[in-house]
Amino acid sequence: MPRYALITGASSGIGLALAEALARRGHALILVARERPALESIACELSQRFGVEVMFRVCDLTEPLQLSGLLYELEQCDYQIELLVNNAGAACAGSFLEQDWQRERKLLELNVFALSRLCHALGNAMARRGGGQILNVASLAAFQPGPWLSSYYASKAFVLHFSEALGEELRGLGVQVAALCPGPVRTPFWRNARLDMRPLKNSPWLMNAEQLALLALQGLDRGQTVIVPGWRNRLLAIAAQLAPRALARRLAARLNRRLLPH
Repeated sequence: MPRYALITGASSGIGLALAEALARRGHALILVARERPALESIACELSQRFGVEVMFRVCDLTEPLQLSGLLYELEQCDYQIELLVNNAGAACAGSFLEQDWQRERKLLELNVFALSRLCHALGNAMARRGGGQILNVASLAAFQPGPWLSSYYASKAFVLHFSEALGEELRGLGVQVAALCPGPVRTPFWRNARLDMRPLKNSPWLMNAEQLALLALQGLDRGQTVIVPGWRNRLLAIAAQLAPRALARRLAARLNRRLLPH
């Protein structure tokens, strides 16, 4: 039976780039996202280009019943997931108090609860088999508070700290856990979060999703627990941790306000 890499949020951006990079390495894939037409097209293309098995499942991970159904199918069909990539994520830009609560709830369901549940279910299966890898996509935002994107920054801090702790717990069971902490990446994330990326359009900090995917897998190969791709991003991560917290949050507030639509 083939062993699969399961990727959430695989229909675009970082998830799609990671799916392509893994298919190029010969991995069988299970792609998870909400958009059936995009998933069908991607699965067909990757299978033809790289000669690997590519399955897809349409699932809104913010809906607990749909997530339960996905996990039930994986268990009943005994799919061997050797790599879980928790990439799906969302952001709500602007003042927290002015956000629609249902949108904030879905952010937390996706960024925190769905990720945790997938780690719990598939992490247990990996531990029983004595091997596997989990790659949780956090963000450079995880290293500091982020006014005007408060829930997003906080959720990514959860992903980073949770991944580090879980990795330590599973170290002796043959399961590797890593947190990927990219800076800004050219993806549909910006549009979906209602952010204006024009201030960063020509910035050297902006990375392509394909470049990020390669660096992420290299970090995973090296056994890194926290993967911060690119020297510029590593400097920012260090600076955010060393700077006084009041300064860090004020600088983040200034940057994030520039990215709000005017």
